[in-house]
Amino acid sequence: MAIVVDIDVLLARRKMSVGDFADAIGLSPANVSVLKNGRAKAVRFSTLNAICQVLDCQPGDVLRWVDDGTSPGAAPSGTRRLTPVDRGRRQAGC
Repeated sequence: MAIVVDIDVLLARRKMSVGDFADAIGLSPANVSVLKNGRAKAVRFSTLNAICQVLDCQPGDVLRWVDDGTSPGAAPSGTRRLTPVDRGRRQAGC
């Protein structure tokens, strides 16, 4: 998956256990594990808000995108996506 969840890094920096973190954000340790290990399919904004409050961070510190080539619409490896300027040139026959 192209979305990477960095909760384990943030917890390690703050020396916080998964159990304490789960209690603080109102999730079960099992659900925190699902999220932490990248197996979650979705995250509620209320959960992301709680995570950011407890860890004193921004959403971008928790979630980041990495191009692994599996995302819908991702350019095949070794190619680049066309920019709007490129698309205009192609349509104009340049």
